Amino acid sequence: MAYFETLAELSARAGQTVAASDWVEITQQHIDLFAEATGDRQWIHVDAERARQGPFGSTIAHGFLTLSLLPRFLESAIEIGGSGMGINYGLNRVRFMAPVPVGSRLRGHFKLLASEPIDRSGVQYTWELTVEREGHDKPVCVAESLVRQYP
Repeated sequence: MAYFETLAELSARAGQTVAASDWVEITQQHIDLFAEATGDRQWIHVDAERARQGPFGSTIAHGFLTLSLLPRFLESAIEIGGSGMGINYGLNRVRFMAPVPVGSRLRGHFKLLASEPIDRSGVQYTWELTVEREGHDKPVCVAESLVRQYP
């Protein structure tokens, strides 16, 4: 985990890769719970028998499930002393570049693209998140995320 004493200390790292998260294993239970919460029950996600015969050889995680792990990745990768609250402000760009078969282990790599002061002494960070699948060269997801952090 990367630790920064202040928002300003993190801001000084703009243009650099700052941290990588812990690994997260994607289980069928994660996939099923996401399908239930979102109503996206496409067979490639929830029907293990049919998915074995499909193009990926097993069920795969929803792209949006992978993306929804961003806060979990960020929490295990970066800590900012004196930070009171962080808010997801949105996304500029997202690409799902490779499937995530059930049982995969993923982690996020964070590059700080930009840092801008905002109201109430906060900072808006623009992050490039690259989600890596263990044992594979091609990322499964690349996203540009905006996070507002306040003291």
